Amino acid sequence: MKPYIDILKLVWPLALGMMNNAVLQFVDGVFLAHESMESLDASLPASMLALIVTGFFQSVVAYSGTFAAQYHGANDARGVRMSYIAGNVIAIAAGFLAVALVPLGRMVAPFMSENPEVVARTSAYYTIVSFGAVALCGQMAAASYFTGCGRTRLVFWVNVLGNAVNVALDPILIFGLLGCPRLGMAGAAYATVAAMFVQWGVLAYLAARDLKGDAAEAVAGAGKSGDVRLWPLVAKVLRYGIPSGAYSVLNILSFTIFVFVTGRVGDTELAVSNACFKVNYLLFAPMEGFAVGAATLVGQAQGRGDGAAAHRAAMRTLGLGLALVAVLSALAVVFHRPILSLFASPGAPLATFHSLGFKLFLLMAAWQVFDAADVIVSGALKGAGDTRFVMWWMVVVAFGLWLPMVWAVAALHNTMTALWGTMVVYVVVICAGTLVRWRNGKWRRIRLV
Repeated sequence: MKPYIDILKLVWPLALGMMNNAVLQFVDGVFLAHESMESLDASLPASMLALIVTGFFQSVVAYSGTFAAQYHGANDARGVRMSYIAGNVIAIAAGFLAVALVPLGRMVAPFMSENPEVVARTSAYYTIVSFGAVALCGQMAAASYFTGCGRTRLVFWVNVLGNAVNVALDPILIFGLLGCPRLGMAGAAYATVAAMFVQWGVLAYLAARDLKGDAAEAVAGAGKSGDVRLWPLVAKVLRYGIPSGAYSVLNILSFTIFVFVTGRVGDTELAVSNACFKVNYLLFAPMEGFAVGAATLVGQAQGRGDGAAAHRAAMRTLGLGLALVAVLSALAVVFHRPILSLFASPGAPLATFHSLGFKLFLLMAAWQVFDAADVIVSGALKGAGDTRFVMWWMVVVAFGLWLPMVWAVAALHNTMTALWGTMVVYVVVICAGTLVRWRNGKWRRIRLV
């Protein structure tokens, strides 16, 4: 029992932190639903478009935390700190690159919907979040540093602080309260960026107290622990982090294409689908925390050179995650009516929201367990450094199987339930391959530090 308790001590702040972020997205959705139907329709494609760019950079930066975990497992304090500095170097560069990609993203926005109002809101949200990407990436570098060291509770409470700022600003900026202009979708984006700056500032201050005078020495090239130097470490983080980032962006891209296809079913159906996906994210977000926890535990064990401990930690984390997601999925199905009612805009057909939403909730419950297993075990593989497999397996299944199936279903039987059904097939197949890879044990031979 004690090993499971130790895992929960590490993972619960991560799981609650991810759920906290999901609650924030949920609250954003509720606010935007009451602002206008167009804003609700735009909320999912807008966040997906922003995540295609910022999600890639955040994932690359976050991989500095895997190096921090492995150095922590090896009792190399200087290596841990150098990993944080490397993450910050990449975060600053990523901020500039995200801004440079804004024109490209605005060119893609019109393909996200046939409604000009939805396109305008999507484009505005994407642009604002991209200009705040340096805060998103800086926050990720600091959070990954502390997570790699096992200090997950600190990250959780800073996350709560930032999200509280977001929730407080949302109604003010979206609806134009307290003398502010009514910004709608753009207001939600400004609130998100402001929250990220708050989190980045607090975490960076706390990390600076740990680093003390090491940062300047490391940047100058003198900082080292054994043969650990800043720029070679930056190169290693990029080498393993870019496949991890590519996994994230291609995963989001495939999902964005799916949302693009569902947008052709109808405005009401799309609104119901978007609402259900927000609920799905709320329920599934803790699994992302379990995945980060698995990556951290596996990374620390691999840093110690203990592959057996890494395997045990991953499997125990998987068991805990699956138990939780099964309970949450069942609760969502039981209480689907009051949950869906939160997203029904004034004048929206409530009966359609409930009937279609219930069917989508059942499909969501069907794939949640397989999706959770895939995400947690993929996190464990990333923690061991097996990022290339995770990336390529997702590409093969998503773009070789799922999306062709989505287009075929859209051509032959274009209903929301049929389209959602393809996702069940997708997650079952990708989960099976990920589990086989873990069982093969090739990850044991990878050495990051």
